[in-house]
Amino acid sequence: MLVATSCASGGPGSTPAPAALGTVTPVPPAGEVAATGTVLDVGGDIRLCLGAVAESYPPQCTGIPLAGWTWDGVDGAESSGDVTWGAYAVRGTYDGATFTVAQPPILLALYDPIRPEDPTGGRPGAGDASTLAGIQEELPEKLGDSYLGSTPQDGWLWVDVVWDDGGWQDAADAEYGADVVIIRSAMTETGG
Repeated sequence: MLVATSCASGGPGSTPAPAALGTVTPVPPAGEVAATGTVLDVGGDIRLCLGAVAESYPPQCTGIPLAGWTWDGVDGAESSGDVTWGAYAVRGTYDGATFTVAQPPILLALYDPIRPEDPTGGRPGAGDASTLAGIQEELPEKLGDSYLGSTPQDGWLWVDVVWDDGGWQDAADAEYGADVVIIRSAMTETGG
């Protein structure tokens, strides 16, 4: 009697391998989200900058298109030439490319966000300085325009992105190990 067994992966009941970090595209959030950053209006091209802002005058940054924005009734804005800017907390929807404002913005100096839970549970990560530096170097290419920056700390590489539905975190865990990279979304779901 012959007994045949299959050693190949991908059979019935098997779990598919996670996608590589550079191939994942997060699914946009279904509901309303909140984000904090600099709103930069250059001659009517209005963007929400969630990452670094150049300390020039006027400031410069790369951001995502911001629809539904108006400066009417908004405090805290500065202008120079055809550039107007200010730092705000905004709520609205994000379709993966454009943030659409749904509620009046809050001047960032007056905004008091809820502190997010520490995803590490206070544990140190498993990455050494060399490993984290290598990963940090790869990420801008793998995450593209959604990559905002990264910082190594306590054995972890904290990576800030525009939005992650959990797919990038799963891919990073599969690629680098579950105790190395933390992906943080600049936008958070509000439940509203």
